[in-house]
Amino acid sequence: MRKHEATKDTKTPEGCFLKRFSSWSFAFIVSSWFLSTAGAAQWLHYPTADVPRTRDGTPNLSAPAPRLANGRPDFSGVWENDGYDPNRAEGLAGGPPKTAFFDIANGMSGAPPYQPWAAELAKKRRAEFSKDNPDARCLPLGALQMMAHPLPKKILHTPGVLAILHERNMEFRQIFTDGRPLPADRQPSWSGYSSGKWESDVLVVQTAGLRDGLWADFNGSPLTDAATLTERFRRPAFGRLEVDVTVDDPKAYTRPWTIRLSQHIALDTDLLEYACLENERDVAHFQGTH
Repeated sequence: MRKHEATKDTKTPEGCFLKRFSSWSFAFIVSSWFLSTAGAAQWLHYPTADVPRTRDGTPNLSAPAPRLANGRPDFSGVWENDGYDPNRAEGLAGGPPKTAFFDIANGMSGAPPYQPWAAELAKKRRAEFSKDNPDARCLPLGALQMMAHPLPKKILHTPGVLAILHERNMEFRQIFTDGRPLPADRQPSWSGYSSGKWESDVLVVQTAGLRDGLWADFNGSPLTDAATLTERFRRPAFGRLEVDVTVDDPKAYTRPWTIRLSQHIALDTDLLEYACLENERDVAHFQGTH
């Protein structure tokens, strides 16, 4: 259960994250990192409908996943990524596990297979504390970083389209499941174009048409306009969502690579309205911006 805090604070210089809980304090490695704002409460304690329960009335998160009218798994719900601890800095001794949002290597068995130029760029960005990350500047992040983002997302699933509403900057993404192919003439965009098809109970989503210059993680692993994403969505139980993301970007990487984004359902809550640029005063003070 999340505790809402309705106070306004200075925007974070390295992430524009929303301060959602009275105890939620992301203590990151970047020493200048502070928390951002929350808006007015929006349905935070309204009971989630149709939750399976055990005999004692507690939510049965291991119950079978719900189904759409066409028999396919229903991915609807408010979801949060695993691995974030509101009270501990990521990666410190005794702290929570390192997550792929900050470094894609945390979701892989080894170092990312960078092309030489991409390795140099990622190293440079880390040395600069990721000051030019789109998240730090309240810009759209693209499908990969948004799926891995610490802030929650809400999935609305119908037989023809899966819509993902992100709390972060009130962004959205559409995944069409009506059989349409990806457009041949694609205008490059932050989220690209996404079309999915079913393989048994797995929704396989192809995304292309990404704009050049996206970041694959907060630290600075690059993505180019040659990148394509293949996501495999599964809901193995009522309370679990697994998304395996394979990135094929021959300009930036020597081979495709895959990470898993494991997520848990958030009950009796909803998204908050969050505008990253509201009262933003930090970017002008970033080192190296002048």
